[in-house]
Amino acid sequence: MVTNLRLIQVDWKTDVTGWQTCQPVTMGSLIYSLDALVQSVVAEPDRWRPLVLTNGCFDLLHAGHVRYLTAAKQLGKVLVVGLNSDRSVRAIKPASRYQLPRPIQPEAQRAEVLAALKPVDAVVLFDEPTAQRLIERLKPDIYVKGGDYQLETLPETPFVYANGGQVRLISIEVPTSTSEIIKQILNR
Repeated sequence: MVTNLRLIQVDWKTDVTGWQTCQPVTMGSLIYSLDALVQSVVAEPDRWRPLVLTNGCFDLLHAGHVRYLTAAKQLGKVLVVGLNSDRSVRAIKPASRYQLPRPIQPEAQRAEVLAALKPVDAVVLFDEPTAQRLIERLKPDIYVKGGDYQLETLPETPFVYANGGQVRLISIEVPTSTSEIIKQILNR
């Protein structure tokens, strides 16, 4: 475990494009801003390497998520979870007539729940639709995604390789998804 979980303070910042982003600012938490996490990894490589990175929305956690994160952690010393911000979730999972608007849970709550999981050593929010910037800044030794992805079509693959890392796909043990859970709830 990297540090102990504490309540976080959130700071809203407006970037150069005018978008507001949420950045956790309390250090000593498992929830980091990207800049703080990069500083820590650079300052203490023995604490963080080999670093495993994965990312996703993690909107409604289920057993498939827990097993996936547990398997990912076993590939290295530290597991960092890149968590899509609310804005990026809305961009990659737009609302439809048959689905609830996403995310269901706000980013601060999703980050807190992820940080409470045993295999997770750090959580970092990001606003982009892919983890490219996280990969370029953190330079993970291993980047992990679920077995439902393919190396050839995974947009992050070239950036992982360009930064000297490996990409590993973990087979799905529990074939479920947040979207399917939401559909089941709506159809009851």
